[in-house]
Amino acid sequence: MSRATAPPLRRKRTALLAACSLLATGAGAVTLMQTPAAAAAIACSVDYQTSDWGSGFTTTVNVKNTGTTAIENWTLTYAYTGNQKLSSGWNGTWSQSGSTVTVKGTDWNRSIAGGATVSPGAQFSYSGTNTAPTSFAVNGVTCNGGTTPTDPPTDPPTDPPTDPPAGDKVDNPFVGAKMYVNPEWSAKAAAEPGGSRIANTSTSVWLDRIAAIEGVNGGMGLRDHLDEALKQAGGSPLAINLVVYDLPGRDCAALASNGELGPEELPRYKSEFIDPIAAAVADPKYASLRITTVIEIDSLPNLVTNAGSRPTATPQCDVMKANGNYVKGVGYALSKLGPIPNVYNYIDAGHHGWLGWDDNFGPSAELFAQAAKAEGSKLEYVTGFITNTANYGPLKEPHFTINDAVGGTSVRQSKWVDWNRYVDELSYAQAFRQRLVQAGFASDIGMLIDTSRNGWGGTARPTGPGPQTNVDTYVNGGKLDRRIHLGNWCNQAGAGLGERPKAAPEAGIDAYLWVKPPGESDGSSSEIPNDEGKGFDRMCDPTYTGNARNGNNMSGALGGAPVSGHWFSAQFQELMKNAHPAL
Repeated sequence: MSRATAPPLRRKRTALLAACSLLATGAGAVTLMQTPAAAAAIACSVDYQTSDWGSGFTTTVNVKNTGTTAIENWTLTYAYTGNQKLSSGWNGTWSQSGSTVTVKGTDWNRSIAGGATVSPGAQFSYSGTNTAPTSFAVNGVTCNGGTTPTDPPTDPPTDPPTDPPAGDKVDNPFVGAKMYVNPEWSAKAAAEPGGSRIANTSTSVWLDRIAAIEGVNGGMGLRDHLDEALKQAGGSPLAINLVVYDLPGRDCAALASNGELGPEELPRYKSEFIDPIAAAVADPKYASLRITTVIEIDSLPNLVTNAGSRPTATPQCDVMKANGNYVKGVGYALSKLGPIPNVYNYIDAGHHGWLGWDDNFGPSAELFAQAAKAEGSKLEYVTGFITNTANYGPLKEPHFTINDAVGGTSVRQSKWVDWNRYVDELSYAQAFRQRLVQAGFASDIGMLIDTSRNGWGGTARPTGPGPQTNVDTYVNGGKLDRRIHLGNWCNQAGAGLGERPKAAPEAGIDAYLWVKPPGESDGSSSEIPNDEGKGFDRMCDPTYTGNARNGNNMSGALGGAPVSGHWFSAQFQELMKNAHPAL
C-alpha cells in the first residue's frame, strides 16, 4: 500500500480573545485605517493555543471571521514579550521581526468567509518564560480583551464524559474513550520475543475482502470484533476502528494490495460488501460503541497523481478515473455509514510524500469533496480524514524545516524534498485539514495520523542537522526518515514503531492510531500464488531498482516477506528494535 516524533505534549494553553469589529466609517467620520479592509465591517475572534515542552512549543492561532463579509488577503500580527523565536510555520506565510510575528494567508486560504476559521500554525523555540500574547490584529484591526491562559482538562479527561444522547455524535470519538485491542493481532504480537511489550496496544480491524465480514479461515468476523469490543468496553466509551477496503479495481497504482473485485464490479461492492457492514454496525446491540472507519485507503489520491497525463499514470488508474467507481464507491460507503449515529467516517488522504506538492494538494481536496457528495452522501457524513495509513512518514522532522536554506538555496530544491511544501506528516495533516475546510467540509473536521511504523529510532536516528555543505547533505544528514526515497512504501528496512495511539495529541488531530498492524506484511518479496486477489509488486522486492514513482531508486524493502496482510516476524522485530519512543 502506497504509503520525528513531535515534541512531548506537556501542557496546552489557550487564550481566547474577545471578538473585535471595525465598522466602515461614514462621511466626515474619523478614519481608523487607510486599507481596503476598512471598506467593510471586519469582525474577528482569535483563539491562541500552544503545546509547550519547556524549551520550545508549537502554536495554532485560530482566526475566525465572526462577521458575514469575507476577509480578503488577511494578515495576522501579534507580539511576544519574551525571546520566542520562529522555527517554521504552516497554513500561512510566517515571518518575525524582533518580537512581532506576522502571518499572511496563502494562495488557498487568503480569504476567510463569513463564519469560517483559518488555523495557521508554527513552531518556536524559547528560554525562560513563554507568556501567551494578549493582543492580535487582523488587517490592522486590533482584537483586545484577551483572557489569561488556562489549562484545559487532561487529555483525555480523567473522568470520561457522559455519552451524548442517541443520534448525537461527539466532536472527537477518541477523547474519553478506551481504544479497542484486536485479540487476533495481540496474540501474534505476544507470541513474538519481546512482543508482550506492545501486545495490548490498539490496532485496527481490516475488512479487506467480502469474506472478512464473516471471518476468514475460522478467524473473527466483524460481529465477533464488535462483540469483543463490548466486552472490553465494560460499560465505558470505547472506540473501535475499522478499515473499509475493497473497492472495485482496488489500488490501481500497485499490485501487492490489489483486491478481489474487478474495475466494473461496483454493484457487488455495494450489495456484498458495504451493505452487510452497514447492517452490522447499525445493530442497536452496538449502539454504545464509537465505531470509527477508515474509508478506502489509496483510492482517491491515485486518481489525482496516477491517472491522465501524469508521468506516473497507469492504465488501471485511467480506467478507474474514467468509470468513476472510486468516487461512486466512496460516496456509497459514506451514504450508508454516515447516518448511523455512532459511526464516524474518516477518508484516506494519502500522506505528505504523495499529495504535498502544489499540483496535488488542492485538486485532492476538491476530489474528496466530490466523492463525499456522490451516491446520495453528504459532506456532514465525513468526520475527518486520515494520513500516512500503512506508511512511514515521520510525525515531525526536528532538524530541518521547509523554510531552511543552505548557501541561499532552499531545502525545497533538495533531491529528498523535491519542491514539496511539507517535510513531515503533522504539518501536512494540519495544513491539509484547512484546505479541506476550504473545499466545503465542516470547520471542525479532525485528522488522524497512522503512527504504527513511522518512529525511525535506533542507532541510525540523527541527533542534529546534517552538514551545510549543500541542501542535499543538510537534509539527508538530518532527516529522521531513512528511506531511500519518499515513494518507497513496502516493508521498509530500518523503520520503527511510532507514537502510541493517543487521543487529541495536537491541534486539529483527533488521534494517533496504529491503523496498519505492526508485523503484517505490505506485500510479498517474490511472487506467491494466493486466493486473495493480491499480486506481486516489484516495490516489495529488495533487488528492484525502481520506477517513475520512486525516482528509479532501490525499493528499500525487507526480503523474505509474505503476501500482504500475512504475519512477517522479521518486520515485527525490526519495528520493535527501531521504535521511537523506544520500548
